[in-house]
Amino acid sequence: MRIGQSIDIHQLSEGEAITLGGIKIPCPFKTLAHSDGDALLHAISESILGALALGDLGHHFPDTDPKYKDISSLVLLKEVYHLMDKAGYKIGNVDSLIIIEKPKMAPYIEDMRKNIAAVLNTDIQNISVKATRGEKLGFVGESKGVVATAIVLLNEK
Repeated sequence: MRIGQSIDIHQLSEGEAITLGGIKIPCPFKTLAHSDGDALLHAISESILGALALGDLGHHFPDTDPKYKDISSLVLLKEVYHLMDKAGYKIGNVDSLIIIEKPKMAPYIEDMRKNIAAVLNTDIQNISVKATRGEKLGFVGESKGVVATAIVLLNEK
């Protein structure tokens, strides 16, 4: 088995929606990013890459490459899945956390889990997505950014 962990942070600015877990969530913010700015999928993808000792997300999908401009992070996660599969591993489980002041994540978490499980070709019971607030402290609490963390366990196929 292999274990990987990661954190992803994106700045928030005025907008109409953010994307987390592949779900477009209406709110007065958007993430500033080269891709769709899905911090949750970025943290999960990079955790898998880390478990496989394959470097970071920027190494595989550089923000200097125009082909990744506004790309769905579900596509990036699928590419990471293929690398994991080729290396002979499968998901044991994913434990992830979104830290954002608002909007509330609870209404979207099950759909996020479904998206992630489908892309990673695993049972939804292997995917945990949790959320918490910044309690008005720091850049998260001031609604200036979103943070996501993830830990993955990979098992040999």
